[in-house]
Amino acid sequence: MVKLCVLCNENRAVLKRPKTGQQICQQCFFYVFETEIHHTIQDTNLFKRGEKVAIGASGGKDSTVLAHVMKTLNDRYDYGLDLYLLSVDEGITGYRDDSLETVKRNQQQYELPLKIVSYHELYGWSMDEIVREVGRKNNCTYCGVFRRQALDRGSAMLGIKHIVTGHNADDIAETILMNSK
Repeated sequence: MVKLCVLCNENRAVLKRPKTGQQICQQCFFYVFETEIHHTIQDTNLFKRGEKVAIGASGGKDSTVLAHVMKTLNDRYDYGLDLYLLSVDEGITGYRDDSLETVKRNQQQYELPLKIVSYHELYGWSMDEIVREVGRKNNCTYCGVFRRQALDRGSAMLGIKHIVTGHNADDIAETILMNSK
């Protein structure tokens, strides 16, 4: 038996929301998801009209969804934000090439300015060069710290005080588990 969406009672339910247990259709999920983000932005006074906001754009699904949602909500609710895509090229051979192409497609699709900062530009060396010096042990730790700093420096170059990044519940759970040793 086909389950109908509990919100619209018209379309077939395609997912069960972990947060509420509701079985809803794709259209209602998009609406609820976007509305919850809008309410969070409004309720917390997260941004002020005219502010510049950098979207940390890795080219992955989380940051691509974030770019889409921020652009959509900014247009729909007239937040008056100046949105920018900000991406980091760590200088890891074969690692970031495809995702940087995705970011460039996002730039065209969402008509947002894009700034790509590189480790080489910011620090004078790439992650490949760092690994050659320090070895493979703990190189993810170095990269994570440098990446966050690169986002901060890139936003400063653009005169931006707000950086938004896309994360999902799995990312949050992983961070908690990794830091609870």
